[in-house]
Amino acid sequence: MRKTLGWLLSLVVLIGTMGAAGATAQAATAAGPAAATDIKDQILSIPGMSLIEEKPYPGYRFFVLHYEQPVDHRQPWKGTFKQRLTLLHKDVSRPTVFFTSGYNVNTSPRRSEPTTIVDGNQISLEYRFFTPSRPDPANWGNLDIWQAASDQHRIFTALKKVYPKNWLATGGSKGGMTATYYERYYPRDMDGVVAYVAPNDVVNKEDSAYDRFFTKVGTKECRDKLNNVQREALIRREPLEAKYTAAAAANGWTFNTVGSLDKAFEAVVLDYTWAFWQYSLLSDCAAIPTAATASDQEIWDTVDTISGFSAYADQGLETYTPYYYQAGTQLGSPDIKQPHLKGLSRYGYQPPRNFVPRDIPMTFQPGVMADVDNWVRNNANQMLFVYGQNDPWGAEPFHLGYTVRDSYVMIAPGANHGANVAKLQEGEKALATAKILQWAGVAPAQTLSGRAQAPAPLAAPDPVLDQVDLRHEPQLRP
Repeated sequence: MRKTLGWLLSLVVLIGTMGAAGATAQAATAAGPAAATDIKDQILSIPGMSLIEEKPYPGYRFFVLHYEQPVDHRQPWKGTFKQRLTLLHKDVSRPTVFFTSGYNVNTSPRRSEPTTIVDGNQISLEYRFFTPSRPDPANWGNLDIWQAASDQHRIFTALKKVYPKNWLATGGSKGGMTATYYERYYPRDMDGVVAYVAPNDVVNKEDSAYDRFFTKVGTKECRDKLNNVQREALIRREPLEAKYTAAAAANGWTFNTVGSLDKAFEAVVLDYTWAFWQYSLLSDCAAIPTAATASDQEIWDTVDTISGFSAYADQGLETYTPYYYQAGTQLGSPDIKQPHLKGLSRYGYQPPRNFVPRDIPMTFQPGVMADVDNWVRNNANQMLFVYGQNDPWGAEPFHLGYTVRDSYVMIAPGANHGANVAKLQEGEKALATAKILQWAGVAPAQTLSGRAQAPAPLAAPDPVLDQVDLRHEPQLRP
């Protein structure tokens, strides 16, 4: 257990609220299971917690909730906002998985892969500043990775007395980044971390790893096919932008944030190759048209399907303003060269500043990702990072140094941005599953000793709960 001093950290940011919450939950726990009140009543007895709705699901209780959070955890007296979260309740005797997507929360019942493996409860949290979990008025200076980690810490502190068994943090892509940052700032909270396809852009201005990735991924035949479509789209800029103008008029798209339809058009085209490898497989290359013989409509259709011409319209950008703000202030963002577009590209890869309204100030903080990277390399404890071999975001992964403990980086062969434990090679899949069970405190003795057959998820498959909500919105985002 890595929580010895966790309560001391909570006192810095909570000042009173958690004391009442802890006392309430402790009293319920002390009374024993027989005397425990209904789980909904236990949850709603936590100060600041309110119910949005309960949705029935066989074998579970599922709640959509609000929790009142300080806008600024360093100065909690300066106002609060309501942060949305969901609870998939199995049983207080089971471990709990803290899931983050890094974006909006899904308000339908879902299980992350670790939740299925450990047959546990799941808390899913909406990232601060994604609506409706946005302070009003919004001081964007309060959107940073420490504030978001403190949101998680505060919720964990409130719920730990209700769910006393082991906790794991998990998430995919920006959610995997979020789980990692939470561990960096509050390493005593969780018993383990499973971070999927989490980019690690340590030095924002040094992106050669991405350039190398795009010279090797897949096959030369597929790479050339994708590159040729990009070139052809820029060569045919005039007729394709005429289609774009018509589509914008039909859909009410405007381009005030990015600055012009031309800038938006090029941003979509330059995302094309990246987006293909992020969401598609090598086998999908067969469906890509041959650029030299393709009609304007075929070029438009393939770019729209893979990159999405709505992506950089104001209406497409608005939801993701918090992401682009973070990319331009702390997270960093890729800037790949794409030499095959030399002489055709007018703007190159555009920075996050181009995708955030100009009335929101942004200043990049170059030391933040380096700090996280250094911490993970030297202090990771019971952390698992899973990447996809063909996922561009994995070109800059987290690395582990010699001083880490019981931590792993694993790569799923041929996998894209949807890589997970199930897609690992058999030996690594068995090890990863065994470790997740062990960290959750539910591993059978045979699994820990290695005498049994390969461990498997404890929960039975469920086609609804186990749907993978892979974010395939057409924009260059993790």
